[in-house]
Amino acid sequence: MAPARPASRLPIARPVVSRAARLWKYLAPQGTLSHMAEAAQLASGLRRGTLEFCVLAMVELEDRYGTEIVRRLAEEQSLAATEGTIYPLLSRLRRGGMLDSKWAESPSGPPRRYYSLTPAGRSALAHFRTEWVSFRQTVDRLVGTGEIA
Repeated sequence: MAPARPASRLPIARPVVSRAARLWKYLAPQGTLSHMAEAAQLASGLRRGTLEFCVLAMVELEDRYGTEIVRRLAEEQSLAATEGTIYPLLSRLRRGGMLDSKWAESPSGPPRRYYSLTPAGRSALAHFRTEWVSFRQTVDRLVGTGEIA
């Protein structure tokens, strides 16, 4: 017969933790989940990856000025962005060769800078559209918001 173990050396009973809870505990500190505790943070993360392509699409068919772009985005609750976000984005897209700009007289007030899509911007937008359809369909399937294939 084996000698009894002292109380301090008895095996510790561990609580049963579901696989989902273990996965959450692992994933949360790894990236996106750790930063998306609130709905606003989730929307911000989604917007961050798509906003520049929305801006490119807005100037695809007609030239637009910055305030017009801000106002149009404000009409879409999930895309609303401030001038402090849009003007630096427009500047980056222009410096990156995706947008071109020209100054034009305004019917009221000072001249306005109008933005238009360059051939490089048109190509980037076309590529995004192709990737977006595939990406959206995959995410919809996996998170259960679309058809199961």
